Amino acid sequence: MKKTLALALAMMMTATVTLTGCGESSEAERVVNVCSWGEYIDEDLIYEFEEETGIKVNYQTAESNEALYSLLKTGAGDYDVIVPSDYMIARLISEDMLAELNYDNIPNYALIDDQYKGLSFDPENKYTVPYTWGTLGIIYNTTMVDEPITSWDAMFDEKYAGNVLMIRNSRDALAAALLDLGYDINTTDESQIRQAYQRLADAKNAGVYQAFVMDEVFQKMEGGNAAIAMYYAGDYLTMLENNPDLAYVVPEEGSNWFVDAMCVLKGAQHQEEAEAWINFIASTESNLRNMDYIWYASPNAEALAQYPDYYEETYSEPLDMGLYEIMAAPQEILDRCTLYENLPSDTLTLYNDLWTELGI
Repeated sequence: MKKTLALALAMMMTATVTLTGCGESSEAERVVNVCSWGEYIDEDLIYEFEEETGIKVNYQTAESNEALYSLLKTGAGDYDVIVPSDYMIARLISEDMLAELNYDNIPNYALIDDQYKGLSFDPENKYTVPYTWGTLGIIYNTTMVDEPITSWDAMFDEKYAGNVLMIRNSRDALAAALLDLGYDINTTDESQIRQAYQRLADAKNAGVYQAFVMDEVFQKMEGGNAAIAMYYAGDYLTMLENNPDLAYVVPEEGSNWFVDAMCVLKGAQHQEEAEAWINFIASTESNLRNMDYIWYASPNAEALAQYPDYYEETYSEPLDMGLYEIMAAPQEILDRCTLYENLPSDTLTLYNDLWTELGI
């Protein structure tokens, strides 16, 4: 398949880049320190940016939005550019942790579709340049389940005990339980959130979950070591290349659709370099290559429209439009999905307390 060799090489390159860290640089050296997610960029773009601009990129990854937030609050992450998700962006803005961008230095921002601007997490478009978007759903092995999965019930079903991978992310995990109970994923009702927690705790205590995972999900689902997992559409498409028995569904109760965006931290030492990086990544060429590598939909309108032709030209075969619609979900799917909102501080504290109580 098209990405198997590329992914193996990328893992080696990622290790090289990540290990550079955010250490001291010479006075004359221009650098930008970037923190994003695992397997979330065509690494060749990093080296091309360095060659084109002379700016060294120190590229690191975080496991989740919550892990990133913890790094930032403890001062353990000396970053310029970060790529959080919508609800975490809103939280960082509310805590005055992000710098306003100089969009004169980011002309490729004009290529971002209006659908991904003015959203609730950055309504005045001061802090962000969208990077990708997609849906959260259920990945399942068609040879290991009784019938096609359509509901969040599957994430709590004891008949799959020991074969279910729950996501190791409190916002997403509790969202699955809230949706299964018929509640809003942005609810602030303590009773509803506690019911969702109990749904998770009961399933955990009953042995439904083989593990709570983030990037470990790739190996487990590709290797047929679990039947069901909660994860993201783009990552499903990467797994599918290594295991054609896998399927993906946005459950009938609805789900989350998300936007991840590039931001600059307030007080960043390299804001000019950060904005140069953001502009480079926001280009149509970079977005086409990222879509082809990570299978996440682009907010760049040109790139999203051009990708089917780009794929056919690159691989001399037409793009499977069914796969394209998993990557770039059509409106009828998005109509069943909700963007996460930043929750009030007391609700965030409740989430943290319950997650700790769950023992993850």
